[in-house]
Amino acid sequence: MSDLGLTHVALPAVSLDASIAFYARYASMKVVHQRHDVVWLSDLTRAFAIVLIKASSVPHPLQPCAHLGVGVASRDEVDRLCALAGEEGCLLREPQDYGPPVGYWALIRDPDGHTLEVAHGQEVAFTIDCSAHQSDESPHATDTY
Repeated sequence: MSDLGLTHVALPAVSLDASIAFYARYASMKVVHQRHDVVWLSDLTRAFAIVLIKASSVPHPLQPCAHLGVGVASRDEVDRLCALAGEEGCLLREPQDYGPPVGYWALIRDPDGHTLEVAHGQEVAFTIDCSAHQSDESPHATDTY
């Protein structure tokens, strides 16, 4: 792995333990580094981490438009996570299918109010690969979220 490009997003968290448990449960992430009041979480698939920083409050959490997104293995996994989030009272938006390249997705609220999108069928890698192969005459993708 190389530390080039986007490597992390840092978020404030009131309870590091609650946030660690949330991201382990809903995003298959685990602690890869920890020191007093700071935790790095990764799903070990790329050089990227969520950095949780202990805070006394989170006055401006990532709200639905500003969110973290994770891909999961199947639509059934999106549904399973949404059922769990419903039981735990943190489901923000039921699954919806927007078709390619967005896919089947839903929104879940973490313990501090930050929004996590769980999705299947998003074509991020494909879309980036196609964009990288575009000619210099059309450097910008035309589709929007």
